[in-house]
Amino acid sequence: MSTPQLTKPLIGISVSREIGSDNVPRDFLRATYLHAIQLAGGIPILLPNIPESQEALKVCHGLLLTGGGDYDPARYGQSDKGTKWDGVSTDRDETELLLIRTAYDLAMPIFGICRGIQALAVAGDGSLIQDIPTTYPDSVLHHHQSAPRSSPTHQVTVDKSSHLASILGTEQVVVNSFHHQAVDQVPKNWVVNAHAEDGVIEGMELPQYPFGIGVQWHPEDLVDSFQEARQLFIAFVQAARQYQEAND
Repeated sequence: MSTPQLTKPLIGISVSREIGSDNVPRDFLRATYLHAIQLAGGIPILLPNIPESQEALKVCHGLLLTGGGDYDPARYGQSDKGTKWDGVSTDRDETELLLIRTAYDLAMPIFGICRGIQALAVAGDGSLIQDIPTTYPDSVLHHHQSAPRSSPTHQVTVDKSSHLASILGTEQVVVNSFHHQAVDQVPKNWVVNAHAEDGVIEGMELPQYPFGIGVQWHPEDLVDSFQEARQLFIAFVQAARQYQEAND
C-alpha cells in the first residue's frame, strides 16, 4: 500500500518542561500554538525534551520555538544574577539547542516566540538580558502584563526594510507581553528588526535564509483577533510548504 502524500507541512514544535505537584517531570504546550499553526494551514508535531527529537524534526518542514522558562545563564557565558522567574530545565535547553542546529543544517524555516527568540540568541553565541526591570529600572513599559493574553498592551516599532515589516504590512504593531528577559547581544548573522519604546529588542531575523524570524511577544494568543498575528503564522507555514515541496 502506498503512503498518501502529505498536503500540509508538518511543523515541529518545542515544548515546555515542568516538575508537577507529584514531583514528576512533564512536557506540555499551550494549545494556542496548535491553533495558530492549524489556522495557518500546518500540522503541529510536538517535539518532547529528549535528544531523539532532532531525528523527529528531520521529517518536519518547519521549526517553531515556543515560550517558557528562563535559559541557564551559563549557556550564554554569564553567572546567575538571581533573577530567574522559572526553574531552568537542562533537558529543554539541550533539546532546543539541538533542534536549532538541526534546522540550520537542513535550511529549514525557523520561527521563535518569546523564549524562542532567546533560544535563537543563545544557540548563535548571543546573550540575554537576565532581568528587564533590573536593566531598565526607569522603563514605564510592563513587559509582563497583567491584562489577558489576548490583549495587546504596548507598541513595537518594526524596521521598515525588514522581512518582518513586509509580513506584518506595518511598521507599528501593538503586542502582548509576558517576559522579564530579552535578547541582549544578537547572534551572528541575525539582525534586529523591532524594538519596544524603551529600547528592548522585540524582534530579529536572519537575512538570506528561507525563513528565520524571532519575536519577543506572543502572536499565537492574538491570531483570532489581529491580522498581523495571523500573517506571521501564515508566512511561516507558507515557507514550510515551500520547504516541503523542495525536499519531499
